[in-house]
Amino acid sequence: MPALAAVAAASAAAAVLIVSGTGASAAEAPVGLGTAANFSVLAGSEVTNTGDSFLAQSLGVHPGSQATGFPPGTVAGEIHLADDVALQAKDDLTTAYNDAAGRTPFTNRPAELGGATLTPGVYRIGAAQLTGQLTLNSQNDPAAVFIFQIASTLITAANSSVVFINGASPCNVYWQVGSSATLGTGTRFVGNILAQTSITMNTGATLQGRALAQTGAVTLDTNTINTPVCLQPTGSPTTTPTGTPTGQPTGTPTGTPTGTPTGQPTGTPTGTPTGTPTGTPTGTPTGTPTGQPTGSPTGSPTGQPTRTPTGVPTPSRTQLPVTGGSGGGALVPVLTGLGSLAVATGASLLLLYRRRTSES
Repeated sequence: MPALAAVAAASAAAAVLIVSGTGASAAEAPVGLGTAANFSVLAGSEVTNTGDSFLAQSLGVHPGSQATGFPPGTVAGEIHLADDVALQAKDDLTTAYNDAAGRTPFTNRPAELGGATLTPGVYRIGAAQLTGQLTLNSQNDPAAVFIFQIASTLITAANSSVVFINGASPCNVYWQVGSSATLGTGTRFVGNILAQTSITMNTGATLQGRALAQTGAVTLDTNTINTPVCLQPTGSPTTTPTGTPTGQPTGTPTGTPTGTPTGQPTGTPTGTPTGTPTGTPTGTPTGTPTGQPTGSPTGSPTGQPTRTPTGVPTPSRTQLPVTGGSGGGALVPVLTGLGSLAVATGASLLLLYRRRTSES
């Protein structure tokens, strides 16, 4: 039971702290400036300049239409006097002003900011004064947001300054001023000044940010207003692999195979040779075919029919030897003619014999 009572008491104390507005929040979102973020200076009535002031972005006035002292002042951006661009920027400024003024929870601070070191959050001050140095510690969060809700005026002494430690971004610092802001001579100031009425920068004061006044004038005297830098995280998300897969080869083969295949193809080539033989036989046949007679006939057929057939002769063709050699070509026709004559004679004799037989 005592433990439960202690937990309940701690919870109640935290709730009271939040409701009373005495604790700062470290998770504030930036204040959206809209098109007003394109301007180094915005004014409701007029802008006046003395000396070589330099504005890194644009200059705008609305509903007023006067901007004097340019040159010698320099505007790196554009000048918009009582036009639609200036009107839109002023409308966006009003939205941003109301956003910054309404942020909760907040931490109440005394008027003097000099010598203090503050962490991200929302701070409420009646009338702010800076003498010396104010340190803003982002606690290594580049997106850290600082919002100062100032009920009436913001005044800095000569040569005062606002400095950062641990990576804070000047673009995420907002000074919402209920009436007017005055930066003393030589002051080095940081952040976006959103003033309800007017802004004055004395001689040599510098601002890394923007001087944006809703209804009154912005007065400059040899001042420099640079665009506030938004720092980005220096690391990479830890959930994303930073290396390359180790399973893939990282190099390419540098060598060439030095061996040749030792086996022979076991299949039959399916292609047709694409070349033609380049050589011709260098020798000539030295022998004589052995299947043909090598000599010339020395005699003549020695056998002839020795008697006349007594029966019915059957015509037959005597097969004569075929010889090669010189003269053989003339002998063949002669023998063929004699054979034909013999066949014809036999046929005549047979016919004559049949006739005589029939007559008798």
